[in-house]
Amino acid sequence: MKESVENPLCLKSLNHISLVCRSVEASLDFYQNVLGFFPIRRPGSFDFDGAWLFNYGMGIHLLKSEEPDNLPKAGKNINPKDNHISFQCENMAIVERRLKEMKIDYVKSRVEEGGINVDQLFFHDPDGSMIEICNCDVLPVVPLAGDAVRIRSCTSIICTLLVGSVRTWRQWREN
Repeated sequence: MKESVENPLCLKSLNHISLVCRSVEASLDFYQNVLGFFPIRRPGSFDFDGAWLFNYGMGIHLLKSEEPDNLPKAGKNINPKDNHISFQCENMAIVERRLKEMKIDYVKSRVEEGGINVDQLFFHDPDGSMIEICNCDVLPVVPLAGDAVRIRSCTSIICTLLVGSVRTWRQWREN
C-alpha cells in the first residue's frame, strides 16, 4: 500500500454534497421532513433551479435535473452495498419507528465487529439516492498505519507542505 501523506490539501471538513433531482420541491420536502435539514440562502447568480439545505455540520445542494427523464428510475431494490450517504443517530428504534410511520421502505442490517454491534437502516430519497442511518459511532476508528495517526485540520491556517516547510495559507497562495 502506498504511504499516505497527512492532509496534503489541508482539508478541514466535508462541506456539502450535491444531488441531481427530478423535483426540487419533492427533494426539499424529503430532506427537511425526513432528515431534518433546513433551507439556506443560495447565491442568486445561479441560472438553474435548485436549493441548498444545511444541518449536522454539512450542506446538501439540490440541483434540478435538466433531463429528468434520463435520471435512473428510483427502484424498490435497496442495496446496502450501493453508494450512499450515512448519518449517525441517537436512537435506532426511534428512527425505525418513524420510517414505518412515514411509510418509507427500508432495509435493516447489522455489522458485528469485536463484540460491537452497528445497526443500520437503508432507504432511498425521492430520486433513488441511498440514505443510511446508523449508530456507527459505537465502532472505534482504528488507523491501519503502524504509527499513531493524527487527525489534523487546517483551522489554524498553517499547513505542512510536501516539501516540509511550514507556511501560512496566504504565503502558500502567493508562491
